[in-house]
Amino acid sequence: MNGTLIWQLAFRYLRGKRSANAVPILSRISMVAIAVSSAAMIIIFSVFNGLESVVKDLYKAFYPDIKISAVRGKFFPMDTAKLTAIKQISGVQNVTTVIEDNVFANNHDQQKVITLKGIENNYFKVNDVRQYIVQGDDSVSSGEPYTAIAGLRIMNELGADVNNLTYIMLYYPNPAVTDPGTDPMSAFQSLRLHPSGVFRIQDEFDSKYILAPLPLVQDLFHEHDRYSSIEISADPNVAPTIKKQLQQLLGNSFRVETRYEQNRTMYMVMGAEKWAVYAILLLVLLIASFNMVGALSMLVLEKQKDIAILRAMGAIPATIRKIFLLEGMLWSLVGGVSGILLACGICVAQQKSGFVKLGGAFLVDAYPVKIEFADLLLVFATILMVGLLTSWYPSFRATRATDPTLKST
Repeated sequence: MNGTLIWQLAFRYLRGKRSANAVPILSRISMVAIAVSSAAMIIIFSVFNGLESVVKDLYKAFYPDIKISAVRGKFFPMDTAKLTAIKQISGVQNVTTVIEDNVFANNHDQQKVITLKGIENNYFKVNDVRQYIVQGDDSVSSGEPYTAIAGLRIMNELGADVNNLTYIMLYYPNPAVTDPGTDPMSAFQSLRLHPSGVFRIQDEFDSKYILAPLPLVQDLFHEHDRYSSIEISADPNVAPTIKKQLQQLLGNSFRVETRYEQNRTMYMVMGAEKWAVYAILLLVLLIASFNMVGALSMLVLEKQKDIAILRAMGAIPATIRKIFLLEGMLWSLVGGVSGILLACGICVAQQKSGFVKLGGAFLVDAYPVKIEFADLLLVFATILMVGLLTSWYPSFRATRATDPTLKST
């Protein structure tokens, strides 16, 4: 029996004629269950992708494509020749030097420990902070008055205001003073900054960072011509190659990390969450497919006369098995592809109109969604696998089904 006849019989059973039994109804229910499960997979994966993309964009504000730091100690010197050599590496776009450490901040008896980050003006070419500045200036000045850009939460907690000429006092231990004597304040170096700009990203950053001019921060830390990191913007596709070249140039006393390596734990957690959700939805899909096993088994019982005729025509058991195996695969594909198309339509509508809103105060108003081709392939492959698994037992039973009249002869 040729393959064309197998396909014709499978499609005929798929259409299903009107009958008194429940096989057509159960088959439609099976397809709907698979469609809903596959659509849920695509929608949830797309939401995860959208949220992951938003989080990664947020982290670009303070995590560069490549970061160089010392293996030991907080600060390190870097001569001009090596800085020039770093800038000349193919693929490197911008390079900026940074110094940062924790300081004690005070304003009108409101205190907070924050991270003071000394930056150059080209820092904004390496790290994408400017788009998150919601108030005031988007640069820092080392001329009077000394200005800075602070996180929104820091501004609120310290009661500072960009519209008034208010100052934040920053204190850092003075290494030159070993015995403060009767004046404890002499053990601290101080810097007075006017917060002329405010950024709002997320609490992790908004409650942590103040950006100030690099020379002022180096002077406060007593670390002239020394840095805590060198940050580089580059094409992410060539970042691993640039990392190898930088490591060879700088040696083992420096740590060179890509953005993924700076946030390894976060990326691993996001990936693990996605696979955990996939496992849960796969279990739901398998449970939904049990209905298809029952429907196919009933179809086998209904088509015993057809099976007997096919056997009388010379069809071997493997051919009978292929017909019902293909039938189960068609049920899965019809339901699965319908679900994928439905999910893609919902995701596209969400991207364009954002009809499902996020509650609370977030940088995005609606749930972000992002359809990835790899997810579509994964769900499609899952549908095929589930269809194959659920069709195997009914198709195996079909080879054992025999018409009683033939058996008596």
